[in-house]
Amino acid sequence: MTKHFLLALVATAAPTALFAQDAAAPAKPPAKSHAETVKAEAEAGWATAPVEETEVRHRDSVTIGGKRYAYVASAGTLTTRDSEGKPTASMFYTAYTLDGTKPGTKRPITFLYNGGPGSPSFWLRMGSFAPVRIRTTSPEFVRPAPYDVGPNPDSLLDKTDLVFLDAIGSGYSRPLGDMKPEQFYGVDEDVDVFARAIERYVTKYSRWMSPKFILGESYGTLRSGALAYQLQDRGMALNGVILLSSIMNYGYRQPGLDQVYLNYLPSYAATAWYHNRIQNRPADVATIVAEARAFATGPYMAALAKGQLISPQERDQVAERMSQLIGLSPEFIKRANLRIDLPRFQKELLRGSARTIGRFDSRYLGIDTDAAGERPETDASSDAISGAYIASFRNYLTATLGYQTDLPYRLSARDGAGWNWNWKHKAPGGGYGSQNNPNTAIDLAAAMRGNPYLKVLSMNGYYDMATPFFGTENDLGHMMLEPAQQENLRYTYYPAGHMTYLNPDALRQMKADLSRWYDEAVSDARSATPPVPPTSSAAPAPTETPN
Repeated sequence: MTKHFLLALVATAAPTALFAQDAAAPAKPPAKSHAETVKAEAEAGWATAPVEETEVRHRDSVTIGGKRYAYVASAGTLTTRDSEGKPTASMFYTAYTLDGTKPGTKRPITFLYNGGPGSPSFWLRMGSFAPVRIRTTSPEFVRPAPYDVGPNPDSLLDKTDLVFLDAIGSGYSRPLGDMKPEQFYGVDEDVDVFARAIERYVTKYSRWMSPKFILGESYGTLRSGALAYQLQDRGMALNGVILLSSIMNYGYRQPGLDQVYLNYLPSYAATAWYHNRIQNRPADVATIVAEARAFATGPYMAALAKGQLISPQERDQVAERMSQLIGLSPEFIKRANLRIDLPRFQKELLRGSARTIGRFDSRYLGIDTDAAGERPETDASSDAISGAYIASFRNYLTATLGYQTDLPYRLSARDGAGWNWNWKHKAPGGGYGSQNNPNTAIDLAAAMRGNPYLKVLSMNGYYDMATPFFGTENDLGHMMLEPAQQENLRYTYYPAGHMTYLNPDALRQMKADLSRWYDEAVSDARSATPPVPPTSSAAPAPTETPN
């Protein structure tokens, strides 16, 4: 389960349609099927998604790097169709394009989306690289309205046009006609409709000649792995894939597997460093993270592999070293069989203070009523920002962009009928068949092997406890790429959590990293020859961007 569903749970409920406030409005009729429901709701006057595509436009400007950029902000819907031309879904989007952009332009375009699964994209839209964002500072609860919303000097609009997409069933995105919600609620079903929506946008606005990028956050990175392959298989080769706070492999989260404990250890160490819970604390977080990586892939991995056959002496040695790295007592670590589940770490690190640490961002502190409890009572990092993001987006959409609809805005597709996510995934080639626990790093690897120009950038927060960065390194490090393809894979790290852009310093560094990366990706695609393979056959280790 990823961040955006949980955030939706703690947020205020989505408002009902405007006319629902009228006491004379007809009651919602019962129906036996989705098709009957759609028909009955239309006859009764209930709002349904439009088959005809909608769009509103608003002109504005933003200053980036001392230069003013005039742009067009648009909000609307894209109608996806099956191979016979039948409308299947209406996907809501918000786009930002430079004013005066002509059809057939070679200006880059990026499609962005959140995860969930089933989350709309207003988190990325209001927090990251759009020309307007909500400004946040310290890792504390954001003060109630009015919120600090304004121009974003760290916007990516100077490098690329931006299109934010909402998953079907979330936001204002809905199935059409007799299509059932569950026909879009699955790993492969979701990828298919996103591919169709992107193809529709590119066709409608004549962007086939534009360098194309996708940026997914959280579950959106799992979507990106399969989407990159699917778009390429359908004739749309991407220039780049940006993975923000990744979870591309759900296989290691099965009970009884030890990989999840290895994945979390460096994040635990970073968090203990941040809260000053370790002795001989190094000057920077990267140092303690490097020590934790080395321990996780060496003594810790070996110890866990022995299971109950581990000797008492080795158990003591491993527990002592873990204690030095993650700030918990050796006795507690041994009682947990050297395997520290995330809720226990969140509760135990600051035991005795009634404070717990956040899941999505471990810099945030929560206060529990039961200081002796086993797990946090809430996630402070979710509580702190949800109301601010939801309210600021709703106001921006209606008051600034002027988008009007009677549809209720869903904070998650899980709020509607038919929610039952299909986790099966058919990976390309290699005899993988259908996966019950999807791993789309396999799909991304296939896309990278087929397209020697495809660049992949993995962006990670040190304090992200929902999708730990060491797990990302493990997934991407097992794509079995050739040396030339490995050169196309980069990593960056930031002093932030799951939503790295909450930290303004991290956002500024992210923008600088992305600016260089976009320039390189576009330049390589325009060169006459493919990138030159490196002379060494050794796989490059993840490198960290200093902050």
